[in-house]
Amino acid sequence: RYSLFYNRLKNIEENEGGLDKFTESYKTFGVNQLANGGIYCKEWAPGAEAVFLAGDFNGWNPFSHPYKKMEYGKWELFIPRAENGCPPVPHGSKLKVVIRAQNGELLYRISPWARYVVRDEDKVNYDWVHWNPPQSYIHKHPSPKRLKSLRIYESHVGIASPEGKVASYKNFTYNVLPRIKDLGYNCVQLMAIMEHAYYASFGYQVTSFFAASSRYGTPDDLKEMIDVAHSMGITVLLDVVHSHASKNSEDGLNKFDGTDYCFFHSGPKGTHQLWDSRLFDYANWEVLRFLLSNLRMWIEDYRFDGFRFDGVTSMLYHHHGIGTGFSGDYNEYFGLHVDEDALCYLMLANHMINFLHPECITIAEDVSGMPALCRPVAEGGGGFDYRLAMAIPDKWIQV
Repeated sequence: RYSLFYNRLKNIEENEGGLDKFTESYKTFGVNQLANGGIYCKEWAPGAEAVFLAGDFNGWNPFSHPYKKMEYGKWELFIPRAENGCPPVPHGSKLKVVIRAQNGELLYRISPWARYVVRDEDKVNYDWVHWNPPQSYIHKHPSPKRLKSLRIYESHVGIASPEGKVASYKNFTYNVLPRIKDLGYNCVQLMAIMEHAYYASFGYQVTSFFAASSRYGTPDDLKEMIDVAHSMGITVLLDVVHSHASKNSEDGLNKFDGTDYCFFHSGPKGTHQLWDSRLFDYANWEVLRFLLSNLRMWIEDYRFDGFRFDGVTSMLYHHHGIGTGFSGDYNEYFGLHVDEDALCYLMLANHMINFLHPECITIAEDVSGMPALCRPVAEGGGGFDYRLAMAIPDKWIQV
């Protein structure tokens, strides 16, 4: 396991200019504003025959802005700034990546790297909205120092209100955070932040990994909420879902380039039997780029102080823990049924976080008892700080 981790890390260092540069890919992939006023676009779509950008900015002409094909399934496009000096893609305008699939079909997709997606009341699917405000929210307060003892308040922004509606980031900021502080909690763990089309999934069927859920407000509203929590000395953790993804294709990652694989395993291996969702191919270079960059974006753009990794047990084993009991026998944790690629990804994630942001905290939701999951990566462990004790709430219920 450590050998696999070491070799993957070495390959990243040799081929990508280092882990730092590799995990900053959220600044170049998707649609990003450049200092010179232009727009740089990049996507990974290995199964595409051609890629275009369409939207309000070009009258939804599907062919006027073609991407240039690069190596390894990547595509890029540069749009110079307008003659009047304005950005060529205005803030708040709608966009779609147009994929010409191998069968010739045109697919209108949301970029996997989209930062903001919204759903109009009269529509079923989400729309990608270019988020580039003239002035983004500026954090005013430093993050709290790393806590030695966590008292975690787990919360869902949308249901954090007695009113019969989806609550907002603003409501949480001014009505809920003070209560959390007064109750003596020093940490809040936020569920359902990564955008998810199906609200009843409680955020566990993610469709847009880089977008903060627009149900509750804007990205700046979330940044303000985290900033206010920091002013109260409250550490803020994100419930991050990298164990699977929604099967949605119109507004999710599934079939982004027209194939059944791309970010996921193809065939039955790429579908979770119980969750009816897609499973990532953690051995894929671009999947590692995507997921590691995702973690870094949430830390550096939003100032999250760490993560609770959801569904780690499902990630660790090819059987995903389905119909499997764990007795503590080492044969259950070492063998062909262990997904070494997924474990290697988790080691890379914890190594990156510890290397770039050592003040951040990581928690694994694992019910299998995988040995050494919370030992340092340098010791051959998973690198997590904590393992979530899932069975304890059930014991309190029994009492």
